[in-house]
Amino acid sequence: MLNWFVCIVVPQMEQILSEIRLHYTDRTINEQLQNVHADGETSYTRHFDQGEDFFVRLSQPFRVPQLPIHHDIHEPRPKEIYIARLRSFISELTGIEPSILADLAYLFDPTDILRPGFFRIYRDAEQSYLYLVHIDLTFRPQIHRIITRGDNDTTPEYETNQLFVEADLVPIETAPDEPGAETAFRVQQSVSQTWIGETGRGYFVQGIWIDRELTKFFTKLFLPKGKRVYPYYPFTCKYRAICYSVIDLAPSGRQAWLPVLRRASDYLKPHMDEIQDALKTQEFTETIQCFQDLKKQVPPEWEAEYSDLRVRAYLNDSDQKEYALDHETI
Repeated sequence: MLNWFVCIVVPQMEQILSEIRLHYTDRTINEQLQNVHADGETSYTRHFDQGEDFFVRLSQPFRVPQLPIHHDIHEPRPKEIYIARLRSFISELTGIEPSILADLAYLFDPTDILRPGFFRIYRDAEQSYLYLVHIDLTFRPQIHRIITRGDNDTTPEYETNQLFVEADLVPIETAPDEPGAETAFRVQQSVSQTWIGETGRGYFVQGIWIDRELTKFFTKLFLPKGKRVYPYYPFTCKYRAICYSVIDLAPSGRQAWLPVLRRASDYLKPHMDEIQDALKTQEFTETIQCFQDLKKQVPPEWEAEYSDLRVRAYLNDSDQKEYALDHETI
């Protein structure tokens, strides 16, 4: 499924897919994050909920303040009350677990204000990457404890020890040394097209996209044969690019996977047309001929990097399925 979380609405769909825009950043938040020290081990555990959303369970609960619900998507700056409360939240979060946002900068998305974004540019050899993090502050009644009820204009204030986060390494073509207002990070795309048609009739017409199938193909190619890691897919298709879904959120953990992503991209790119053609006519299975041909040529040491990856299903306190994930940074 495609993600639109850092892109504004523009007339051309192609521009939405190919650019990630920075419209506003906050100096105070950036100074907060630059002063965060992330030395030492992390204290959280990694999980997925039954909807496949990734979250980390922190060592102690934190509070999410009431935030404005409404924002004009044509207004690139957040409201003062929003940014003031976000600063307070970030201060509390980094006090509990500094590694998650250490060394990052703030990115405001006017179309998705309840998922504040953070970023950093990394370089590996001659390739630049945008490390992009989104924290989901949406209230979840089944797991969050209400402190102050919300209304039509503001979210509830709540307490939780579960932080829902999405972190990706995205290859980009250009990387300014000092990103400023209206900076556009242009994605280095290697997938020609992921929309392949429509299904249904009338009001029930739905688009058919192969992003999910490409994600399965990329990930299964580099995992040891028979390894089951659902719902975690390290290599993903987003923005029509080969990206990496990061779960090692500390600064050293993020950077450790840069050469792995570059190596996988170099291996996949010459075969992308063949891979896409195969997935346009069938869902992914490991019996697809081009997958089997590529799998035979994957060096065993590449697969060995995921030999310790473990996913365990369990029931939470509400008898809903969740998944615990263990993975050591290389």
